Amino acid sequence: MSGDVRFLDTTFRDGSQSLWAMGIRHGMMEALAADLDRAGFDVVEVPANPIFFKKMVRDLKEDPWETMRMLARTITRTPKTCMGGAGGNLNGFGTPTPPVLGRLFATMLVRMGALDRAQLVANTADQLTRQLPAAVPFVRELGIKLAIGVCYTVSPRHTDEHFVDVTRRTAQLHPDVIYIKDAGGLLTVDRIRTLLPPILAAAGDIPVELHSHCTTGLAPLVYLEALQLGVRTLHCGIPPLADGSAQPSVLDVAHNARVLGYEPAVDEELLRSISARLAGFARQDGLPPGAPLAYDRNHYRHQIPGGVISNLRFQLAEIRMEDRLDEVLEECVHIRADLGYPIMITPFSQYIATQAAINVASGERYGVVIDELVRFAQGGYGETQGTRGWTRTCVTGSCPGRARRSWPSSTGGPART
Repeated sequence: MSGDVRFLDTTFRDGSQSLWAMGIRHGMMEALAADLDRAGFDVVEVPANPIFFKKMVRDLKEDPWETMRMLARTITRTPKTCMGGAGGNLNGFGTPTPPVLGRLFATMLVRMGALDRAQLVANTADQLTRQLPAAVPFVRELGIKLAIGVCYTVSPRHTDEHFVDVTRRTAQLHPDVIYIKDAGGLLTVDRIRTLLPPILAAAGDIPVELHSHCTTGLAPLVYLEALQLGVRTLHCGIPPLADGSAQPSVLDVAHNARVLGYEPAVDEELLRSISARLAGFARQDGLPPGAPLAYDRNHYRHQIPGGVISNLRFQLAEIRMEDRLDEVLEECVHIRADLGYPIMITPFSQYIATQAAINVASGERYGVVIDELVRFAQGGYGETQGTRGWTRTCVTGSCPGRARRSWPSSTGGPART
């Protein structure tokens, strides 16, 4: 058995979002970016999205545009990627902004050299018919690469046929990459064995990457199985922004891949140096390191992804509700069923977590309903999201009451009403 194993680095974006509530600072990234560029990654994920911009301005009191300029001039050899990058909604989890503003935002990032690859998703809000037909040509006009994610979940209606059909339809758009996006860390070794081969067949000549989280503790094993089934690019982070609810550690995956007979295409000595310095920054700022998590079967019920869990804990603590996290997660289970089992990924995981926190805090289910859930129920995000499931709950009498205005947090925690 032989062959290269290639890596997409998630440290600055998904690692920080999943473990530090997007708390990585400009100075931390600036100190490490040049070495990260030399470490041998195929792609580096940077926080070039409106959600991180809002976090930097509101909480970190830093200039996100200066951070983007710094990353553009420092990371010059390795392509830079981020979720979005195709003229989407700049408001994150609120009222949609005019598409022209999203296109301007993406164009500025590309022109300054901060974005070389757009990462979009295909099957959380009917994107294949509603957004991608316009987004794909726009990405091509920008002259950057395109990666489209097939998002994985577990529900009564998400079958193998669904994921294979999404992959086949995605391949017809001719992206540069298709990636399996397991935001909840729900994949198991047995599941990847049955799911991956037909997805690879449906993708044809388009490379398939794997993106998962360590939320259930299984992602490192799933990565090695995927490697043996034919995937050659894995999304990983550098400790301490790896493991926990983030991606597997690139150091651990590289070591285990070598044991299996593969050759990791990264400089592990340099990565260990980056890891040690990043750990020093974490200690200095009192930020938690990622650590392996015990298997939690309940995660397959609520399916709240890593980035949302970290922000949910943070914001529940802000309103002195940290001891009620389990109640909020249990309420997420019921809200997701009410909505017809949407895939728990941005923005729907944030909407559900916000509504769950409101329900628990108020002691009344749906006494206050956030506007975004009303829009969801009206079909504003596409029927694939399960609006029929919502209709059924209304028929049985558990339909939410009259919506009142509330403002959900931009990072996935409870709303302020």
